[in-house]
Amino acid sequence: MKKHLGRIAAFAGLVISLWLFWRDNPGAVLTLMRSAGPGLVLAALVHVLPMLANARDWQTLIRGANRPSFARMLQLVWIRESVNGMLPVARIGGEITSFRLLRQRGLRASTAMASLVVDMQLTLISQLLFTIAAIGYLVAHTVGNSLHLATNLFWGTLALAPVLLLFALVQHANPFERLSQLLNRVASGQLTALAGRSAHIDRAIKLVWRRHGVVLRYVFFWQTLQCLGTALEIWIAVHFLGANISFIEAVVIESLIQAVSSAAFFVPGALGVQEGGFVLIGSAFGLDPATSLALAGARRVRDLLIYVPGLFAWQFAESAGGRRSYRTPATVMDGRR
Repeated sequence: MKKHLGRIAAFAGLVISLWLFWRDNPGAVLTLMRSAGPGLVLAALVHVLPMLANARDWQTLIRGANRPSFARMLQLVWIRESVNGMLPVARIGGEITSFRLLRQRGLRASTAMASLVVDMQLTLISQLLFTIAAIGYLVAHTVGNSLHLATNLFWGTLALAPVLLLFALVQHANPFERLSQLLNRVASGQLTALAGRSAHIDRAIKLVWRRHGVVLRYVFFWQTLQCLGTALEIWIAVHFLGANISFIEAVVIESLIQAVSSAAFFVPGALGVQEGGFVLIGSAFGLDPATSLALAGARRVRDLLIYVPGLFAWQFAESAGGRRSYRTPATVMDGRR
């Protein structure tokens, strides 16, 4: 049953998306998107900018002679986003794929896993900070129904904050080592090697967190650049759709949409959830439902132009890595590295 949950969630999200389009004059939505066609393509291509920032901030979390080049990290970001955005993998399949590709390039298992775990932790912390700032903007600049929306978002974020804080601090409890030790006891000591590797992962995660300068730059510089880049996508798309919002408002919309999409991690591509979020949040900035849905459609245009080719890049990277692994001595690829 579990393996079908992603497909069920995707189908339910698709039904919700179609219902939203049908309810809010699909003809008007399609007319807007058709008239803004070249602009929506431009907005989609702008997504390369936040991908560049993500490639660099992720790269800073990795140390050692085998640290991938910036171009390689950009490819990994592209593949990770494509897998998470297009496939029913609960937003974790991209991380698994990235780990395998990093290992194929000779990176230590503990180093690769630590970079992925800390990258996820810092991204969630950054999203929380941006969401709080966006809610603050809504409270300060909107009234009525928008204020009610801001209040609901505030309480939802407040309830989520302890979970994210716990996730960020969990590395101090050596979670991988403790879990592997538990499994080792259940297996009567047959998983001793696993326990050893898990201890290496926990140690590698702690080492990344101790690089305070890297962590602070990740959260306050590189993540800010990513948010500004994705907000630029929204601002350009809204402009070509014939509406008018400030760039600051585009940043707020993007921050809140990211929060909604993250909360719906179990829905492939946040189908339905993202569309509903655009309608609800867009109304706070004077965007009518048709424009908000066209803006959500622009995000799907980005998925098609960026993420579908990314899936082909993933298959190519896997096949190339497989050929490289075949030529590489087993000792190099051993998980004990």
